[in-house]
Amino acid sequence: MEGAGYQQLQLRLFQFAVKTIYLVRKLPRGKEYDVISYQLIKSATSVGTNYEEAQGSVSRADFANKIGISLKEIHETSYWIRIVIAISREMDAWKSLEMESDELMKILGKIYSKTSVKR
Repeated sequence: MEGAGYQQLQLRLFQFAVKTIYLVRKLPRGKEYDVISYQLIKSATSVGTNYEEAQGSVSRADFANKIGISLKEIHETSYWIRIVIAISREMDAWKSLEMESDELMKILGKIYSKTSVKR
């Protein structure tokens, strides 16, 4: 991916990770929330990290692999967000994040389907 589209998605993934971190900071403390917080931050930041790595890929297969990892991480992130929504009182901010994760999932899925090596 090149040009403005790459930069726009790069920025959205970065902002998604930052917003996730800010929202996680507002979650209550406790064993269950500590686990959820850790997993959520790990997966949400990994989406953008792997997308960034894809931009420096050495082959089409390498690119598709990194995008595939980003796609898997956004799926995981979406799962954790749904859990937070199910147990949280502050759902509006999390619902917004869930909508963004769904959009990012569609974008990354489309990129992956166009670039993955057919078997």
